[in-house]
Amino acid sequence: MSGARAGDSKGAAAGGAGGRRRLARDTLSRRVILDAAEKVASRDGLEAFTFQALAKELNAHPTSLYRHFRDKDELILELIDDLRARSYGGQLRATDSWRDDLRTQARYIHEHYLRYPVFAWQMAARTTRRPTEFANVEFALDCLHRAGLDDEEAVMYVRVLGNVIRSLSAMEAGLQALDPETRDRDTLAWELEYRRLPADTYPRIAALTAPLAAIGDPTVFDHALDMLLDSVEARVREKAAG
Repeated sequence: MSGARAGDSKGAAAGGAGGRRRLARDTLSRRVILDAAEKVASRDGLEAFTFQALAKELNAHPTSLYRHFRDKDELILELIDDLRARSYGGQLRATDSWRDDLRTQARYIHEHYLRYPVFAWQMAARTTRRPTEFANVEFALDCLHRAGLDDEEAVMYVRVLGNVIRSLSAMEAGLQALDPETRDRDTLAWELEYRRLPADTYPRIAALTAPLAAIGDPTVFDHALDMLLDSVEARVREKAAG
């Protein structure tokens, strides 16, 4: 009888709510937690993402997560860098064209943001201080040095290029992440509200309502990138001429 009671007590301790058994302590790892974190955040959004929600997904106790990650912020930064590594980590290779190399890097980043829109604003605003981010910065600096910029100018252009690429990518990802009704309403506003503006007050807008309505034009990113790369080339020519 006493053995049965002991067994019942042990089973209850191992079970979670509804009789579900919690994961054994040694089955949790950073990899398991990161995979579950991506699933929870993608499904429920970062606002609803907590250690409690993640523990429920893993059928583990929340305190077990703290053995691997200090807090939610550390976990999110690790996840962001991990997603980058999975999207294009190790794929950046220098060629004989610094311009093509920067374009390739920018397109990888852009595609990555559209692949993981729920993380877009975090990816744009935060520094992960982790390997994939370091590799990205190193690659871009090398491209700009090969272009002919000095150290100070290379750093400035890395910041400008990075900010523009991330911002445009995050905006596109944010647009895609909107619920369809809101997205359609915004698109309709460009098509209708701008078209109704009086031409005598807004003559330039009135003449360009059709192209202005194309807010989802995918060529905007490429045009912006070309403008920045043209600026690098112009600066290099200016230095050579001076």
